[in-house]
Amino acid sequence: MPVPDRLVCFAHGKESGPWGVKISRLAEVARGRGFDIVSPEYRHSVDPHRRLAQLLAEAPRAAVLVLVGSSMGGYVSAHACRALRPRALYLMAPALYFPGWEEEPEAIPPLCAVAHGWGDTVVPLAASLRFAERHRAELLVLDSDHGLNDQLPALSLQFDALLHRALEPS
Repeated sequence: MPVPDRLVCFAHGKESGPWGVKISRLAEVARGRGFDIVSPEYRHSVDPHRRLAQLLAEAPRAAVLVLVGSSMGGYVSAHACRALRPRALYLMAPALYFPGWEEEPEAIPPLCAVAHGWGDTVVPLAASLRFAERHRAELLVLDSDHGLNDQLPALSLQFDALLHRALEPS
């Protein structure tokens, strides 16, 4: 199978699916920039380590690979960076630093952006602040809850800007 030139790989959260509201909207943005899209099905497991193992086994590859994760999918995408070496990483309310899965992600690309809601009662904003500070990531904090579904225009703009930068010559 040929390696695509541009690929966005999504990782959905614990309570959603591979084509939820945010992923569907961001997939439109990515297609507009000429990216192919994959969004694996993870609902068979609520264990982030099993989901990570699945993504690493699927081993998405592209000349320009962008990983995107929401909530538990943020954990999966962030921790996949060490093995998959994406050009960019986009995280939405990433479930990082929880008991039992608090290890620090490694090999985070310099092109990294995070969005989080001020009113998130599922994943503390402190997790995104810690991650952004440690990895010098762009951080957008919005007047929203964990789902961020009421902020699709802002997420789309942030994601599109990240994709634009990912396509610039290295």
